[in-house]
Amino acid sequence: MDIFLTEKHKIVRHSVQDFAQKQIVPIAKEIDEEQRFPWEVVDKMATLGYLGIQAPKELGGAGMDTVSYTIIIEEISKASASLGLCASVHNSVALYPILAFGNKSQKEKFVPDLATGKKIGAFCLTEPNAGSDASAIEATAIKDENRDSDHYIVNANKVFVTNGGVAETFLIFVRTNPSAGPKGISVIIAEKGSAGFIVGERENLSGMRANPVSSIRLSDCKIHASNLLAKEGQGLKIGLAALDTGRIGIAAQAVGICQGSLEEGIKYAKERIQFNVPIAKHQSIQNMIADMGTQVESARLMVYRAALLKDMGKPFSKEAAMAKLMASETASRVADMAVQIHGGYGYSKSYPVERYYRDARITRIYEGTSEVHRMVIARSLLS
Repeated sequence: MDIFLTEKHKIVRHSVQDFAQKQIVPIAKEIDEEQRFPWEVVDKMATLGYLGIQAPKELGGAGMDTVSYTIIIEEISKASASLGLCASVHNSVALYPILAFGNKSQKEKFVPDLATGKKIGAFCLTEPNAGSDASAIEATAIKDENRDSDHYIVNANKVFVTNGGVAETFLIFVRTNPSAGPKGISVIIAEKGSAGFIVGERENLSGMRANPVSSIRLSDCKIHASNLLAKEGQGLKIGLAALDTGRIGIAAQAVGICQGSLEEGIKYAKERIQFNVPIAKHQSIQNMIADMGTQVESARLMVYRAALLKDMGKPFSKEAAMAKLMASETASRVADMAVQIHGGYGYSKSYPVERYYRDARITRIYEGTSEVHRMVIARSLLS
């Protein structure tokens, strides 16, 4: 696969692999079991530019391309999918929309702290009654023209917010014109600590347990109008653009889970003796490893294609959806085969494949379910 990468990309991969092996792998099992967000590692990730991968250098970012972004997310996720998720969401659906749609003052205010990791970002779209149907959101941001037209009064109940328990900068999808339907949806940048801003309890999830996913509630939260991202009514446009980029990140995360599962499967197959030989000598195991390897490489190629198209300034929405669909479905299959190779030990928390198996499952749900991605892809092909 490296033959498709530039020398710079290879250096990036080697660097992040070294970091992940030394800093993340030793604690991956522990932070999963304890549901602990490892600030000590995240701070080091920030120092290396992993929280501002594509932000411009003049605003504190690393100024890298999308292919480098996919490489970094993949390698971090191979070590800990929870930390890969943190970095992906922070970079793609929290930081990117401000860079893409924010005005000069918003970029100067919010980007440096996010790009340097001083603050973590989050994306708040999903609600109890609005998931795949983003247009069904009920959150509101209303101006009181008679009292204070410089502020919005925001009321929202957002759920399953990745990074929610540690983030300080939140992109909140709201209705600024409740009677305008989808055209009345906008994005407000909210900051933790504002009056009426409440961080809910952490979700007790099956996988990604080191990421503090939580609900976020805003109750009559007063937010200055200068925190409106772009213009009123552009919320769905911003959301779709952010999710296209986010899907590349989640696809890269899924590839990292795939690669980790494959490597653990190969390692165990060479060590485990049955019928007087390593099980890697048995054709049934070899067939699984062959299928796993082929599927991992196929998924990675699709992710690289979407990333390259984005770097070239070409349309990539369909390709990002394909990459995310392919990589997430592959992650579940490959992790499942890795568990099967391990037999009973694969179902034990003593081996990493059990964690990969749990982490892989959610990649088919967030940043758009597999079913939604098939709709996106079909519509593109049929049009």
